[in-house]
Amino acid sequence: MLTPSQMASADAAAVRAGTSSWSLMQQAGEAVFDVLRARFPEARKVDLLAGPGNNGGDAFVVADLLWKAGLEPVVYSADPGADPAADPGRDAGRAAAAFSGVVRPLAAFGSADGDLVVDGLYGAGLSRAVTGEAARAIKSANARGRPILAVDLPSGVSGQDGRTKGPAIRADVTVTFFRRKPGHLLQPGRSLCGDVVTADIGIDPRVLDEIRPTTFVNGPDLWGHRRPRPASDGHKFDRGHAVVFSGPATKTGAARLSAIAALRMGAGLVTLASPPSALLVNASHVTAVMLRRCEVPGDLDDLLADRRLNAFVLGPGFGIGEAARTAARAVIRAGRRLVLDADVISSFAEDPASLFASLGAGEASVVLTPHDGEFARLFPDLAADETLSKLDRARRASARSGAILILKGSDTVIARPDGQAAINETGTPYLATAGSGDVLSGLVAGLLAQGMPPFEAAAAGVWVHGRAAEHFGPGLIAEDLPHLVPRVLAELPD
Repeated sequence: MLTPSQMASADAAAVRAGTSSWSLMQQAGEAVFDVLRARFPEARKVDLLAGPGNNGGDAFVVADLLWKAGLEPVVYSADPGADPAADPGRDAGRAAAAFSGVVRPLAAFGSADGDLVVDGLYGAGLSRAVTGEAARAIKSANARGRPILAVDLPSGVSGQDGRTKGPAIRADVTVTFFRRKPGHLLQPGRSLCGDVVTADIGIDPRVLDEIRPTTFVNGPDLWGHRRPRPASDGHKFDRGHAVVFSGPATKTGAARLSAIAALRMGAGLVTLASPPSALLVNASHVTAVMLRRCEVPGDLDDLLADRRLNAFVLGPGFGIGEAARTAARAVIRAGRRLVLDADVISSFAEDPASLFASLGAGEASVVLTPHDGEFARLFPDLAADETLSKLDRARRASARSGAILILKGSDTVIARPDGQAAINETGTPYLATAGSGDVLSGLVAGLLAQGMPPFEAAAAGVWVHGRAAEHFGPGLIAEDLPHLVPRVLAELPD
C-alpha cells in the first residue's frame, strides 16, 4: 500500500522514466470509464463532480469518454477561481478544455437528475475538512439514492488514515490507481469506499524499489510463500505441537475454540493444558485435542520441560490475575512461541512495562492480539492520542512491546517492531460474536507450531479468520469458524 505522498512519488518516478503526467491522467480516466461501463451498463445520464485538482481532471477525461460514447454526461465543476479550465497549462485544465459537453458550476448540483454520480472532487491526498459548495455537493450526492463511483477515494476521506474530513461520499465503487492507500482499508474509509478496483495506469512496479513501502494489504501475496505445507513423507510431529491453557471448569469454552482452530490450521498435535477442576468438562467435549493436567504454577516446569511443545496460547477464558502473569512469564522465559490474548492482556493492565521487559529479556516469539479495549489497558497513552491513526498505534505498540501486534477490529492491523505492517482485507460484521477472537488465537498458534515466522503467521491467521466468516455469512457463531478453515485453505495456491 502507498500513502498519498508515496503515490505522488510513484507518479513522479513514472514521469522521470518517460511517461507523461498527461498520459497518466488519460489512463486513469479510461480506467474509471471502463469500470463505469462494466458496473453500470444501464446508466446514460451521468453527473460528474470535478474538483480543483487532478481528480477533477480525471473526471473531465471520464466525461469526454462518455460524451464520445453517446451518453449524457454533465460536469459540475468547482467555482471559477478553482476551475481546472482556468489554467489550461495544467493537465487538469487540459482535460477540462478538451471536453465539449455540458459544464455547470458545482453550486448547481442538486439531488435530482443523473442515473449515476462520478465523484472527482478530492483524492487520497485530502488533508483538510471539506467545506462550502463541495460539502453541500457531497451531501446532495449521498441523498440521491443513486449509485456513486468515486475516483481514487471517496471525497472527504483521508488516504493517509481513512478518517473523514467533514462530510464524505458514500461510494458504491471506488477506482484507485497503481496501489491501494491505507484509507481504502482503515475505517471509516473502508466502509465508505464500496468495492475497490485498483487500476493499472502504466506505472512501472519497479518504482516500489525506490519508495520502499512498509504497509501492505494483508493477503496471500504477502505471506503465501511462507505458509507451511505438509511433506509427502512427513508425520504429525513434523507439524508442531500447540498447547492451549484452559480456564477453570466454568470457563473452558474459549480454550477449546482456540485448540480446535489450531488443529484445523494444521498443527500436528494440540493439547489443552487444563486445571484439575476442568479436566472432565474438557474431556467431554474434545476428541482429537489431547488433555494434560496443568495447575499453575505447580505444573508449569514439567509442561515446559517437553521441548516438543513449541507454540502456546494463553488468555482465552483463563482468568485475570497472578496465575496468568506467572504462566506468561514462564512460557516467555522458556523461549517458546506464544499467543497472548484476552485475560492475560488484562492481567498486565496495572504494569504493562513488566510484560514488555519480559519480552525484551527472553527469546520467545510473541503475538499480542488485543481489541481496542484491551489495547487501551496495555497502551493507554497510544489509545488516547487522537492524532494517531490505527496504523500508527499498532506500529508504536509493537515497537514498544517487542511483540507482533494484531490490533483487532473490522480493519485489523498486524504490525511488527521494525515498522512493517499489514491491513487486513477480509472479514464481515458477523465476526463480532463471542469467541471469534479465541478462534483467531488458535489459528495463529497453529501456524506458529508449524514453524511459520510470527509476523506471517499472525497475518495469515487474520486473513483466514476473515475469509472463513465470509463463507458463512449471517448467523455465524464462533464454533462455525474452525470448520470453515479447510475450505479457505483449499482456495490457497499450493
